[in-house]
Amino acid sequence: MAQRLGEHFADVPLTHLRCSPLQRARETMAPISARHPHLEVVTDERVIEAANYFEGTNFGTYNEKLLLPKNLWQLRNPLIPSWGEPYTSIVARVRLAIDDAAQAAGDDGQALIVMHELPIWISRLAAEGRSLVHDPRKRECRLASVTSFTLIDGRIAAVDYAEPAADLVPPKTSKVLFRPGS
Repeated sequence: MAQRLGEHFADVPLTHLRCSPLQRARETMAPISARHPHLEVVTDERVIEAANYFEGTNFGTYNEKLLLPKNLWQLRNPLIPSWGEPYTSIVARVRLAIDDAAQAAGDDGQALIVMHELPIWISRLAAEGRSLVHDPRKRECRLASVTSFTLIDGRIAAVDYAEPAADLVPPKTSKVLFRPGS
């Protein structure tokens, strides 16, 4: 999938590359940056995945561990969400990273940022003026997808979405119940 992204961006005149410091994001960026060897990849903590109380937790086949009494308090308010970093905080930090990347790209330049699903989706919802509260199963943000933010005069004027590696995404084999932070 990452190789497909490298091919997708091979002829795009990118002027800035930015990436989450997490390994899977850096691995995704590698084929893209290989096609643009004149650009340095800037790592940016602001585009990292959201902090989450349940990080690394195996919920079980039917998410039964979510219902343990010790976990119920974390689920008290899905509007914030209470189990992790507030959506508004994610939007603020990612927007700053987008603005910095746009500035680094220069006038008429194009920046590419490799980040993670939740920060991308929440930033898109905010840019489109939609509610940040959502069902994670209904996100339009798959592996190796591309969400593009077009800035005009420092304002997000358009959001576009593409899936250059859609044919490589494995089909879902079972229905998964809601998992916070997923």
